[in-house]
Amino acid sequence: MTVLDGTPAAVVNASAALREALMPGAPSPLGATWTGAGVNFTLYSRCAERVELCLYEANGALRASAPLPKRSRDVWHGFVPAPLVAPGDCYAYRVFGPYAPEQGQRCNAAKLLLDPAAREIRGELNWRDCLFDGPGRGELDSAGAVPLARVVDAAFDWGNDRSPSAPWRDTVIYELHVKGYTKLHPAVPPERRGTYLGLAEPAVIDYLRSLGITAVELMPCQAFVTERFLHERGLVNYWGYNPLAWSAPALQYACGEPLREFRQMVKALHAGGLEVIMDVVFNHTAEGDADGPTLSLKGIDNAVYYRLVTEDPARYENYTGCGNTVNAEEPAVQALILDSLRWWAEEMHVDGFRFDLATVLGRDGRGFNRHAALFAALRADPALAYTKLIAEPWDVGPDGYQLGQFPVPWAEWNDRYRDTVRAAWRGEDGVLGRLAERLAGSSDLFRHRGRKPQASINLVTAHDGFTLADLVSYEHRHNEANGEDNRDGHGHNLSWNCGVEGPSDDPGVLALRARQIRNLLATLLLSQGVPMLLAGDEFARTQQGNNNAYCQDNELSWVDWSLCERNGALVEFTRRLLGLRRARPELRRETFLKGGLRAGRAHDVSWWHPAGHEMRDADWHEPGLRSLGVLIASAAGAPGTQPAAGDLLLLVNAAPAALEFRLPPLPDGAAWLAGIDTAAADGRAAPARAAAPVRSVLLADRSLVLYEKQRGA
Repeated sequence: MTVLDGTPAAVVNASAALREALMPGAPSPLGATWTGAGVNFTLYSRCAERVELCLYEANGALRASAPLPKRSRDVWHGFVPAPLVAPGDCYAYRVFGPYAPEQGQRCNAAKLLLDPAAREIRGELNWRDCLFDGPGRGELDSAGAVPLARVVDAAFDWGNDRSPSAPWRDTVIYELHVKGYTKLHPAVPPERRGTYLGLAEPAVIDYLRSLGITAVELMPCQAFVTERFLHERGLVNYWGYNPLAWSAPALQYACGEPLREFRQMVKALHAGGLEVIMDVVFNHTAEGDADGPTLSLKGIDNAVYYRLVTEDPARYENYTGCGNTVNAEEPAVQALILDSLRWWAEEMHVDGFRFDLATVLGRDGRGFNRHAALFAALRADPALAYTKLIAEPWDVGPDGYQLGQFPVPWAEWNDRYRDTVRAAWRGEDGVLGRLAERLAGSSDLFRHRGRKPQASINLVTAHDGFTLADLVSYEHRHNEANGEDNRDGHGHNLSWNCGVEGPSDDPGVLALRARQIRNLLATLLLSQGVPMLLAGDEFARTQQGNNNAYCQDNELSWVDWSLCERNGALVEFTRRLLGLRRARPELRRETFLKGGLRAGRAHDVSWWHPAGHEMRDADWHEPGLRSLGVLIASAAGAPGTQPAAGDLLLLVNAAPAALEFRLPPLPDGAAWLAGIDTAAADGRAAPARAAAPVRSVLLADRSLVLYEKQRGA
């Protein structure tokens, strides 16, 4: 039995009793599992010579400690019968083993370690010298500075909860921050604002449903901490991309009981017909680089859990830009990740996952491998095989950009969609061909190995970068509040300020910005693939030009709900677009548009020049051409469609001047009827007045119009 000098007699006696009571238990599952008769503790460490279980009181005082009695291969385990331990009790580990950084090992029994499989944590990280190794610090005990894991009872009354299970073709994703979305929401009770329970409020769910959203994508809710450099500046990690425990809900969004409240949120969202997708961070941890703190994995088995520099194992491969890279090639790490995902899917009822810097998870010794063992395991696991899987298909390591290379059934954030649409609407030349590809589902990226248009997650904005309102109001980032001399954040935003940088009271500038917002929204929601909206873009939320607000836990980042009423016409425009998308299956096809003939000798899609003829090869390279027509054949007659729905014609004019566009010819008795017109302040096309069918139209500068073919009587 190991106790520190000066340990109170009560702790010494309790430790003796704990050691006497400990039984071998079972080597799985990982973590602390309440059985009703006691708790089974397990921890994986290949390098450990001994693993000590430390039990703590609710106030953080050590109650007892004793070594885990059994090692099965590289899993250390032991069973503690009740009432010595029960749900609600806190615990941590000390790992005894080699401390040899030059060989990649960093075991140090002076450092108290958080269970990497913890389901709930208690306490805060305190940035003290005792968290670090090195001369004068390595021998300092870190107890009291590290959060503790908490034993949980997994039971929860889910009632008749069911996932809405929306097909990918019908999915509309809404990316939001749990705290920021409701922190200023007037219909949420003050004590619930900014919490899981705030997101579960009926007024919030009713709004999302009325908008036409089918899935909320929650920014990181895995337990996370603020980096030391931010703490020293008086800032916090607001976004949450700095994980501490992969299977524990973040404490920051709980009123009191994070596990129960997260489940209540999921249950309420499901009852409202909304799926829950979690943004998960398995690519790195909060332990940082070689100079970072020892909190968990680093002290448990550094060489197993992290990718180390082969020539110098004291250093970490940094494919994430965050100091370390998780070694997902290692089977034990894969098992920990899969256990975490199963926990969120089975016990927390999460419907899908968006993987931050997902290329890391497919890396082996040769680089990215689309056949990586972790990907195969995800597809084969019964609990995970039918969850929605979304990759951020890049990291910052060699060959880190892998858009289009993930296997079935993954979908991927499509940054080429984002950049092409932004470039087109700010009026860049030579973009039409790329824009056509993006509108049609990005077949150049995804038409291989059995993938569908739904593999493309289309986005114009996301948490990382400008909001939609800022995209049309700023050409340069304004991140001074972050304390990095405005050097952080993207410098290449493909944004346009419409003539004035930042706030303006010029009516012409404001009208143009509003039109550009409508153009971008309409393009996003009328494209093939799966659209993703950034929360608040539908009512022109702003971050005042900050395109990297990761450390701004304040009104700069929180959603300003007063804008929802002030910009109600834009909300209604978004709602109409989503209603149209829902009603017209040709806008959410499961096969790529080919331009080929269909039944009745109609093309599924054709591309039109403003002169009134189909685009020819040379037309795609015509200097100065910034206008395009997209004729999409109707899917009328398909289940759930309008009985008399006609073909759709989308006209885009991204030029700075109005343009006459000759419409595709129609059979006798048919006519083109406009429904969407972004040149109008409310996005509604003016009622048709001409007695005869319109043959050509004058497209306003920087505008988009959507027509439907009306058949004659």
